This record gives sequence, C-alpha cells and structure tokens, in this order.
Amino acid sequence: MIGIGYLSAFSSVSRSGFVRSWLGEYSSQLISDSRSDDHFFIRLASAGVERTKYKVRYDPAYVRIPYPNGDVPAGMGVCTDEIVRAYRRVGIDLQAGVHEDMKEVFWSYPKLWRMTGPDPNIDHRRVPNLMIYLTRKGSVLPIDNDPLIYRPGDIVAWELSNGLLHIGLVVVPRSRDGKRHLIVHNIGQGPKLEDALFVGRIIGHFRYQP
Repeated sequence: MIGIGYLSAFSSVSRSGFVRSWLGEYSSQLISDSRSDDHFFIRLASAGVERTKYKVRYDPAYVRIPYPNGDVPAGMGVCTDEIVRAYRRVGIDLQAGVHEDMKEVFWSYPKLWRMTGPDPNIDHRRVPNLMIYLTRKGSVLPIDNDPLIYRPGDIVAWELSNGLLHIGLVVVPRSRDGKRHLIVHNIGQGPKLEDALFVGRIIGHFRYQP
C-alpha cells in the first residue's frame, strides 16, 4: 500500500491543481535533447536495476539526514529515494542539486506543504519538487502512448488512479513482448523491476545529465 506522510501530505484538491497547471504548461517546457552520452544513461539505468537487490520498506516519514550526500536509512524509502540513490551511484547528488536550486528560486517550486523555505531533509524526496528540478535542469521530453520514446535512463512521472504522484526510472530490460522497457520504481513494496511504463497517467518524461 502506498503510504501517505510528509512526502504527500497535501490535499487532493491541491494535488489535482498542481497536475492540471503542470500539464497545461508542459508543452511549452519541451526541450530537444541529442542524448550525446548514451553511456551515462546506460550506467544510470544499471544503477537503478542494482537497487532492486535491496530490501526497502516503503516509508515516507520525515527524517533528518546529512547534507550534502545525505540519505534516509538504507532500509526505508519511497519512489523518489530510488531516483536519488540511482543518481548517487553515478556520482550525482540530487539532494544538493534540488536544495541549491530551491535556495535560488524557491518561488518556482510548488507550495503544497506550507513550507516557508527550502529543507534539505525532505525537498528532494517529493515528486513535484523533482519534476520542477528536472524541468529546470534537464530535458523535458514528449509524453506519448508510444513506448518506444521512453529510453533507458529516462525518468517518468505518473499520476496514479488514486491521485497520488509517482516517479520511476526506465531501464534496459524489456517486457516479455519486447515492446516496452521495464521500470525500476518503489510503489509500495520496495524497489522493483516491473513492466510498469503505463502504471498510471504519465505526466512527466525527463532526461537529466548535469
């Protein structure tokens, strides 16, 4: 079961308003990407698959963590933590990236949690914040029902049927029918490798290499 805590403790009205506004502006944010370093994205995808070897309890609780390169205890986490951990394996600290960007342009990030300023303990663990960061610092790619446009190393964000937001990493292995790359994500049972590209309504498609 997907937990609701500090990471998603905002009303369904606020959440739906964010998604509606986000999708209304999405096409204007599209940025073409030459994907010049496929090796990086394959490494990132491999780091994601490696995460499926770990036992993680789905737990969205607020935890004070070091900064930079901080992480919640290894045995706990949510969907965003798997993105952060995969990137950390390839030498990129999303905790620091999100925090430093929020310090510069806090007004650009969603006001969904009654925050008055950045918090390096939690900001990078919230799906809407990662979506904004990836929009600002990465490539915003088209959303489509064609599975071929989602490539290893891409990040996908969804709105689930229950209204919660979710995020995962596209990896190299494919579905049994060969039509889709699999997804590494934590949707409640720890990091899993699954045929989950269309687990919900896709609301974001990103590629990020600093």
